[in-house]
Amino acid sequence: MDRAEDVLIRLLSRLGLGRPELRAWAMYDWANSAFWTTVILAVFPAFFSDYAAAGVAPTVATARFAWATTLAVTIVAVIAPVLGAMADYRALKKKMLAACVGLGVLATLLMATIGRGDWVYAALLFVVGNIGVATSLVFYDSLLPHIAAPDELDRVSTAGFAVGFLGGGVLLVLNLAWILYPTTFGLTDSVAAIKLSFVSVGVWWLVFSIPLFRRVPEPDVVLETDETGLENPLRIALTRVWEAFHHLRGYRNAFLMLVAFLLYNDGIQTIIRMASIYGAEVGIDRNAQIAAFVIVQFVGVPCAFLFGTAAGRIGAKPALFAALAVYVGISLLGYFMTTTWQFFALAILVGTVQGGSQALSRSLFARMIPKHKSSEYFGFFAVFEKFAGIAGPALFAASVTLFDSSRAAVLSVILFFILGALVLTQVDVAAGEAQARATETG
Repeated sequence: MDRAEDVLIRLLSRLGLGRPELRAWAMYDWANSAFWTTVILAVFPAFFSDYAAAGVAPTVATARFAWATTLAVTIVAVIAPVLGAMADYRALKKKMLAACVGLGVLATLLMATIGRGDWVYAALLFVVGNIGVATSLVFYDSLLPHIAAPDELDRVSTAGFAVGFLGGGVLLVLNLAWILYPTTFGLTDSVAAIKLSFVSVGVWWLVFSIPLFRRVPEPDVVLETDETGLENPLRIALTRVWEAFHHLRGYRNAFLMLVAFLLYNDGIQTIIRMASIYGAEVGIDRNAQIAAFVIVQFVGVPCAFLFGTAAGRIGAKPALFAALAVYVGISLLGYFMTTTWQFFALAILVGTVQGGSQALSRSLFARMIPKHKSSEYFGFFAVFEKFAGIAGPALFAASVTLFDSSRAAVLSVILFFILGALVLTQVDVAAGEAQARATETG
């Protein structure tokens, strides 16, 4: 038994999950990914259009849903840096994370009470749930550099994404089974199954967040030279955000990393958001699209781990370049796509790089910021992440209008990967790490 345990611990260590606090931290990816897969991507959009906005023209329902999404993204972009600064100043990372989880879970559970035609109520709950989950990631991500050593960051970050892919995928499969075959599970119809799915997401999110709160320690506070710790937290937070906004450019490599991330993540988000409508345009039916999305989740599990291993051998930056090259290939193949099997092939390719590219972006940024200001700077990371996906769909739409072809629009997305890669070439990771560590010790 001892030998088996030793083998298991060594395996977990190679995957980036060797210590209890690392496994507990990664479990929050498992917990919150259920909201992203079931609520944001797979189930709630159609539920909103067909049920919550029943009686409303489809185009109007889509517009209202888009506005709700935009409102949530904007609110997160505004509050994330301020809340991050407050968390750093008063050692509130875990408490603020708990508040976000509570807010998001409550909104998700209440989705089960949405009635036919209650689109305002549904949109409000969707906005609140999005704010809860997106803001929680500011504090979750900011804990990473405090629990992982510099040489562990890539593996731990990719392990988190792998665990998240698995957790989100497992619950999504169960939710889709309920929705497609409600009577088999003793449910009256698909609407009852959808509402049960929302309840399951809320419970899943809450229960699997518990290990993080039990095992991951709250980092110590490091005050600025002119702070006593007795000031008004909001005033100090606003001051810190203003100063950080100016100082961030002083962390040249961290800032360049953010700019590169903004560019190539715009391309990634465009592929994610436009895949469904583009697939429908070329004749891919809804069931095939759902199956492809499930494929992305489960392919993402081993591939995220593989990116962590690759980063340990060749470096995170080269591994990220490899992921961007695959995304260029995805765009090229998407241009020629005509059949369902090609759509599945693209889903597999997306699954191979989606988790790895996002995880390595997180760990690279974490290397180049001072640990005692991790929430503050990950607040800015959240801002850049939320605004990624604005220019891409806009360019996509402009390309469709200009060339009267969605295929040309798919090719246009390559521009974001190329520009992001060019900026990434200017990031000196070693220099960025040295500057961040000097700030911590200085």
